[in-house]
Amino acid sequence: MAQTVTECLAAGTDSVTVINDVNTNGKKSTHVGGSAEADTTMSQADINEVVQRNVDHLSTILLYEPVDASDDTPDVKGAAGSKKTTHVAAVTTGTNYIAAN
Repeated sequence: MAQTVTECLAAGTDSVTVINDVNTNGKKSTHVGGSAEADTTMSQADINEVVQRNVDHLSTILLYEPVDASDDTPDVKGAAGSKKTTHVAAVTTGTNYIAAN
């Protein structure tokens, strides 16, 4: 059974969470080893790599589309924008975070 657009986007939800949390909390993000009390020991370059991996993951998901009529790949690329809003916004947030840091 092929995945649906919704299932594909659900697979990217963790990446959305990581990007948004690092953007909001920086070195205190638990996704990079920080906490409310202490900054992570990761370098900024390593944090940027974490964010980039998640941006890459979302970017790949957002490009899913069937190659031909016999391909059961879900058409995430062609899906209504409102379904993808959170994911597209996270890619922008992550890209901007890396550029600023």
